[in-house]
Amino acid sequence: MASSRMSASILRTVLATFAKVAISIGAAFAAQGPGGGMGTASHFTQTTMAVLVYGVVAIVVCVGLIGAIRRC
Repeated sequence: MASSRMSASILRTVLATFAKVAISIGAAFAAQGPGGGMGTASHFTQTTMAVLVYGVVAIVVCVGLIGAIRRC
């Protein structure tokens, strides 16, 4: 019984993590701007924004997974 509860908990955590990452990827692309024309961010700024967004998402995912593992 305990292993099925643990499996269900892990499955919920993985699905929630996947949903969070999928939502954040859209935010990272939105931070890039519409293209390379006038009024858009420079390549350096776009790269910096992408690194920051993906880095924060990675940290959130890792913290969530560590918390889920500790609860099990």
